[in-house]
Amino acid sequence: MVRKSFIAILLVSFLILGSSSPPSWAQREPYVVGAVFGVTGALSFLGGPERNTAKMIEEWVSAEGGIKGRPLKVVVEDTKSDESQAVLAVRKLLEKDKVIAIVGPSSTGESMAVVPIMEKAETPLISCAAGLSIVTPKEELDRIMAAKTFEMPKKQNKWIFKTPQTDTSAVETIYDHMKKKRISRIAIITVTVGFGDFGRQELKRVAPAYGISIVADERYGPKDSDMTAQLTKIKGTDAQAVVNWSVGPPQVIVTKNWQQLDMKIPLYHSHGFGSKRNIELAGGAAEGVLCPLGRLVVAEKIRADHPQKPVIMKYKTEYEKRFKTDVSTFGGHAYDALYMVVDALKAVGPNKAKIRDYLETKIKNWPGTGGVFNMSLGDHTGLKKDAFEMIGVKNGDWAFAD
Repeated sequence: MVRKSFIAILLVSFLILGSSSPPSWAQREPYVVGAVFGVTGALSFLGGPERNTAKMIEEWVSAEGGIKGRPLKVVVEDTKSDESQAVLAVRKLLEKDKVIAIVGPSSTGESMAVVPIMEKAETPLISCAAGLSIVTPKEELDRIMAAKTFEMPKKQNKWIFKTPQTDTSAVETIYDHMKKKRISRIAIITVTVGFGDFGRQELKRVAPAYGISIVADERYGPKDSDMTAQLTKIKGTDAQAVVNWSVGPPQVIVTKNWQQLDMKIPLYHSHGFGSKRNIELAGGAAEGVLCPLGRLVVAEKIRADHPQKPVIMKYKTEYEKRFKTDVSTFGGHAYDALYMVVDALKAVGPNKAKIRDYLETKIKNWPGTGGVFNMSLGDHTGLKKDAFEMIGVKNGDWAFAD
């Protein structure tokens, strides 16, 4: 009798222990994907939402039973918004964590710093930054810059992809809107770092194709706290609009200075303005500002049958519910990048070369937060200018521009 009672107790104990143990799939070796974001520092408004998004997707995939019975592990490294730290983070992920792919970094400068490392390591990188130069070999970039007509690259870095719409497409969207408004003379003001450098390059390169003349070309440093002098010079020209190209605090400063000077010409920002936080920081100064943005920021206003609608509504709803803050286009770039890797793992497993090939050949009519992607041998972004909407700030919120 005692023996039977002991066996019964032992059996119950096993059942209790078994019920508290993780599912068998969770005990299998995970797929390890790296992520490098500017979680702290000057780019935290980019890297914070990207980090949050990556960890949220990691949990979603786990809740769904993993990938072919194996968990997803996302190892996030903080670049501290510094290019040298981005290099160290990527090396650590490759050499210590043995990742099969990396998403990020957050900025063009950081991405450019790690491209040679990823190419040499023959490991897929899906950047969350916009610069056309990230995916384009230098010799190809030099070729299109020297061309007498406006051209897009025909060659891409083999292992490098990205999810934000290109700075070129942003420029085209702005110029399309200007043509509609009969604006032909503009001033540009850009920050002296990677994103601003490449934006300035494209603003100048694309202008002739749209009949745009650039009558002033002003610059400022990433830590400058007042751009009144540059904008005053622009105010003294016959420019019909001004275009600012930067991310973070500088674009808020430009916005405030533009209002303080009562410039009476439209202010266009790049797609780097795509966070509600920028509107809040600029206060009433942002009213009327224009910028090309993805549909995520106006998710509820997109027509019900648009292929992006289910994706952007799910992401926006879940992100805002979880983190108690407005969704931004920047977190959306991480969403698209990581889910591309997840889809590749589901299809071809953890083989780096096969993941690379999948990204290049199978991401077709793929709805993400940034647009409907179509990657190819000659295009490792997969988005054109139709991924953008021209958005204006109206009553302190995003709205379709007139």
